[in-house]
Amino acid sequence: MIQKDIPRLPVAVLLDNVRSMYNVGAFFRAADGVNLQKLCLCGITAHPPKKAIAKTALGAEETVPWEHEWNAVEMANRLRREGFHLAAIETNPDATDLFEWQPVFPVCVAFGHEVGGLLPELLALADTHVRIPMLGQKTSLNVATAGGVVLYELLRKFRAQRNDGL
Repeated sequence: MIQKDIPRLPVAVLLDNVRSMYNVGAFFRAADGVNLQKLCLCGITAHPPKKAIAKTALGAEETVPWEHEWNAVEMANRLRREGFHLAAIETNPDATDLFEWQPVFPVCVAFGHEVGGLLPELLALADTHVRIPMLGQKTSLNVATAGGVVLYELLRKFRAQRNDGL
């Protein structure tokens, strides 16, 4: 039985210039899975209604609050004014390891373009830079896969902080 009265996870995701609508749809699915507070779609990132998003979102585009803003820096600044800490998810080896990171909630995690990553202006705005540990030969994950990993780690950490089983 699915509970409908579960509070939203105090996390926002900012997607900046994510090209693939299938990746956007996958973010909607993961966002629904953790009951994300909101999904912020910026720049060329597609937004509903789009068939390719719906194909992977499977209805999650109807359950997850989302908004679109062309300027990702404006969106990030607005989120900061709303009290969100900003974490840039990137591959830099100097970034904090995801599993060692102690997020401050509410937090916004920012993901960038599949090839180019986050804009330098967004990286400069971030309160912290976080990386997913990569132990194999490749240095990064698909952006939607990375999003799922990060969101479920944030859910785990939030539950541990609250200790009430959200």
